[in-house]
Amino acid sequence: MAVQILTVESQPFAENSYLVWKDGSPEAFVIDPGFEPDLIEEALAERGLKLVALVCTHGHCDHIAGNAALKQAHPEAPIVIGAGDAAMLTDANKNLSGPFGFEVLSPPADRVVGEGETLTVAGIALEVFEVPGHSPGHVVYVVRETQPVTVLGGDVLFRGGVGRTDFPGGSFEQLKAGIQRVLWPLPADAVVYPGHGPVTTIGHEKRTNPFVAD
Repeated sequence: MAVQILTVESQPFAENSYLVWKDGSPEAFVIDPGFEPDLIEEALAERGLKLVALVCTHGHCDHIAGNAALKQAHPEAPIVIGAGDAAMLTDANKNLSGPFGFEVLSPPADRVVGEGETLTVAGIALEVFEVPGHSPGHVVYVVRETQPVTVLGGDVLFRGGVGRTDFPGGSFEQLKAGIQRVLWPLPADAVVYPGHGPVTTIGHEKRTNPFVAD
């Protein structure tokens, strides 16, 4: 069964959430619920899908803002995040909402994941890789059963850019090393679904990205 990925962009930070499911399956999960969880609920309802997990790439507020509302509506759906960013869910200063002058709080993680694990949700296997640098515990999820390979990448690699590294716990050196270690060995046609902006491919970024191109 083909894997479907629907982009749901939420404001005010133009953050990409992704609804992911298999054709013919009633189950879906969401990557990085943003500030407009109602849009995710509408997409689920339109397709007759049941939300079975809230999967986060990292703990910054624009990527976890929808957790509370979606967890309340779907209490059986676990919140999943990398172990190194789990503390951000329940701390407005750590998730950067406090410094921006508002408070975003998420329920705590139901499951934390780390390098080398495989998370299977809605019948889809997600390989977990740690790529710190934008945030200390940032993870990316790689789906190999799709053609081409899919990268649910959060704020690691963008089309023509990389995630900011000037936030607390950030490091450009770590981020660049992680991109080269984890992403560059993937097939050139692997599709990267980033936390902001349009999709891209590993090959395109290796050739042209001014921050990390070969």
